[in-house]
Amino acid sequence: MGWFSDNLGTIVISIVLVAIVALVIVKMVRDKKKGKSSCGCGCSNCAMRGSCHSSGKK
Repeated sequence: MGWFSDNLGTIVISIVLVAIVALVIVKMVRDKKKGKSSCGCGCSNCAMRGSCHSSGKK
């Protein structure tokens, strides 16, 4: 129990950081499924517009 109490702050911060990263990944996956862009700008001038949103426009 000594090791756990000595490292409690590190453990709590690590758990919080892992939770934040997981939430960001879940949000990105949901946005990708909805067809939203991750960059926040329009796709008309983007060099990767063909591979980013390939929803049958070929």
